[in-house]
Amino acid sequence: MNLLDDFLVRAALAGLGVALAAAPLGCFVVWRRMAYFGEATAHAAVLGVALALGLGLAVMPAVLGAALLMALAVSAMTGRGFAMDTALGVMSHTALAAGLVAVTLLADVRLDLMAFLFGDILAVTRWDIVTIWGGAALVVALTAWRWPALLLSTLNPDLARAGGIDPRREELVLTLALAVVVAVALKVVGVLLIAALLVIPPAAARPLAATPEGMAAGAAGLGATSALGGLWAAFVFDTPTGPSIVCTAAVLFVLTSLVGGLRKRG
Repeated sequence: MNLLDDFLVRAALAGLGVALAAAPLGCFVVWRRMAYFGEATAHAAVLGVALALGLGLAVMPAVLGAALLMALAVSAMTGRGFAMDTALGVMSHTALAAGLVAVTLLADVRLDLMAFLFGDILAVTRWDIVTIWGGAALVVALTAWRWPALLLSTLNPDLARAGGIDPRREELVLTLALAVVVAVALKVVGVLLIAALLVIPPAAARPLAATPEGMAAGAAGLGATSALGGLWAAFVFDTPTGPSIVCTAAVLFVLTSLVGGLRKRG
């Protein structure tokens, strides 16, 4: 029997792919305090799913396009005098509500809405794995290529401009990568939990890391541990897989925070 015929193996590969894609990007989300931005981008995915089903399009490109449009719309609103949190609040909840309404209006389409909201990692197919790992490879390659510029524009935008780096351009690169992560993570943890997977592993790695690169590597390791640990917990305790992955990440966050606190005291 082919190894990929085992649904648990496919689920594990999918979880690892999403963890590797989200980890380095999540570090920038944490450093830039963009957790709500990631959530807003994820909420747009529901609208993308509804549009894809209503128009007969492929789900993945539609979700990617909706996430990109959300990010660009928030950036445009912020530049027109709206505070970032206000723009995010308006666009995030509007996109989620519009997506949910649109889904209910699709009378001829049967849709498991819970799978999109909370993920359905146990139902991933071989093609899903290819898509997830392809997206992960794209995000990791893009982040590695732009790492120095992204890091400098995050830590000191004025110094970045002095060095010939456009912080606005780097923000667009980050936005593109975020949209890709949302698209590939949709099947694994769902719309409502994607932001948690972006934020919690990097936050858990922060107390243990001495360098930005160390934090990114630690976030990847903790994200992978969360994915595999959550999958194991869901299998053993018969709990929802997506929430189990996030709960595992939260436990790791508590543990690393305690370790970090002990290090400071020592």
